[in-house]
Amino acid sequence: MIKNWGYLKDYSRLKERILQAVDKVFSSGRLILGQCVEGFEKAFSQYCGAKYGIGVNSGTDAIFLSLKALGIGAGDEVITVSNTAVPTVAAIRATGAKPVFVDVQRDTYLMDINQVGERITSKTRCILPVHLYGHPVEMKTLIDISKRNNLYIVEDCAQSHGAEYENRKTGTFGDLGAYSFYPTKPLGAYGDGGMVITDNQNLARKLKMLRMYGMKDRYYSEFDGYNSRLDEVQAAILLVKLSILDEQIKHRRSIAKRYSDGLKGLDIVLPVVKENCTHSFYLYVIQVERRDELMEFLKKKDIEARVHFPYPIHLMKAYKDLNYKEGSLPHTEYLAKHILSLPMSAQITYDEVDKVVEAIKEFFGR
Repeated sequence: MIKNWGYLKDYSRLKERILQAVDKVFSSGRLILGQCVEGFEKAFSQYCGAKYGIGVNSGTDAIFLSLKALGIGAGDEVITVSNTAVPTVAAIRATGAKPVFVDVQRDTYLMDINQVGERITSKTRCILPVHLYGHPVEMKTLIDISKRNNLYIVEDCAQSHGAEYENRKTGTFGDLGAYSFYPTKPLGAYGDGGMVITDNQNLARKLKMLRMYGMKDRYYSEFDGYNSRLDEVQAAILLVKLSILDEQIKHRRSIAKRYSDGLKGLDIVLPVVKENCTHSFYLYVIQVERRDELMEFLKKKDIEARVHFPYPIHLMKAYKDLNYKEGSLPHTEYLAKHILSLPMSAQITYDEVDKVVEAIKEFFGR
């Protein structure tokens, strides 16, 4: 089967280096917050172009702790999108703050910047854009809005490793950038992991305390904190994988181009890349009217296609209390019924892409 994602090819290629890195951790006598976490924090923040990196347990915690570091909590509002993974919104709710949704653009799937201003109230404290699928949000206008209204920006970069807007990596435009290293991500661990990047030294210090019970020194908490540390073993693995990230993103982009060239002319809406943006193609997402039929057709051809994400968050039972009704975010709701993620990873081959393209052409009678 041509899979949407898998790590075994990647592991086979890097096995010797990864086992050496892991053995080094096990032989060091230090399993928590040791040299590998410190080294990866420095390496990844430098890769992104930020001064500080704070390794945490997951991408969800990266958002949650970012909001906590900014003092956001009960009674506050955070503007974001419903067309995202649940963790984006779950992290906001975990602080006690209220998520406020704007719709997305139909072509990029990203936050409609033009709607942000009308959602701002006296309770709004933060804007949380999501660089979905690896395409950056248009940050210049969003920064202007935040400055005019004295709002924070926390960037959800869980899917945008290596993506750039105006030649700067995502996560470096707002006050804080939250990354995930979940295994499927362009830079994925072999378990959970996350990081917050920032240029603000005070926020970096606070985040390091928040991730460890509010402690600056052991055994003494200065404020309420949490247990959310990037694991030393995962940091060692991520250091190995970071060394080939750009190479793998280059491959993802070449795969995306091959898809787009092959699928041109079919009754499909293909991904776009806006001006001043570089797409890292965490996913290659198309729009198609007969989505479910196509997905089933591909399955019979041993091709795994998926929907990211099939249920708009504002219509989920868990968020019913936010009082959004069907039709309130029309583009988000339309996309949930029409998007389809074709197989995309750093390991997929051109031959596999060609097989997917030929199968889709067969579906359309071409």
